[in-house]
Amino acid sequence: MTGSEASPSFRLAYVPGVTPTKWVRIWNERLPDIPLTLVAVPAAEATALLRAGEADAGFVRLPVDGADLSAIPLYTEQTVVVIPKDHVAAAVDEVSLAELADDIVLHPLDDTLGWEELPGRPAIERPATTADAVELVAAGVGVLAVPQSLARLHHRKDLTYRPLSDAPESRIALSWPEDRTTDLVEDFIGIVRGRTVNSSRGRGTASAEQPKAKAKRTDGRKPAAGSPAGKNARGGSGGAKGAKGARGAKGAAGAKRGKPRRRP
Repeated sequence: MTGSEASPSFRLAYVPGVTPTKWVRIWNERLPDIPLTLVAVPAAEATALLRAGEADAGFVRLPVDGADLSAIPLYTEQTVVVIPKDHVAAAVDEVSLAELADDIVLHPLDDTLGWEELPGRPAIERPATTADAVELVAAGVGVLAVPQSLARLHHRKDLTYRPLSDAPESRIALSWPEDRTTDLVEDFIGIVRGRTVNSSRGRGTASAEQPKAKAKRTDGRKPAAGSPAGKNARGGSGGAKGAKGARGAKGAAGAKRGKPRRRP
């Protein structure tokens, strides 16, 4: 494994729709001396960028082709349909694919959903990008099915979106070249997986320095509490208890002997 000294900085790629703010903040808190650079990349170009060494790791959309890239699936996004606010579907809470049968459903070239069969009616030509497709929706040309994060990214006041049932979903993963699993990559994996700074799997932590548990006695008895002379104290405690009992018994006997007996 290559040490962090070989990478004075960490380059993190991310595809549209992913917001890496939380992980970047944790990185800056834990590794303030290692600058993290964000690299925005189109979804279709993310794996090529990783293979070319232009980023150490990246948030990509699955599937990741090729055994040379490692990937940790993180979450699955809800698919939604982007529609004009005056569209009939805006009046319902959820839309099914069947309800789009009469709509032109735009299919941009950078689509990330991987349809087996496209819903609705096809457009005359495919828009080049999702951003272009959103413009066409606003112009009343058709509707667009995308992961929810992309609907939010390209939000417009004249458009809205609704959950789309029965549609394929998009999964986000953290990916990196398997043969370049550096210490810094391991550090970032730990952050994404929610490991604490003191995790035994984190680099630079001293898990072996954790305080050892108190040793147990081999004779099966618990150590006496209190002062170092706990053993004697225990004996003293027992002696005091015995003395108290003896005094009680003596007092009782004295009281019995002191009572005058009546002669017949």
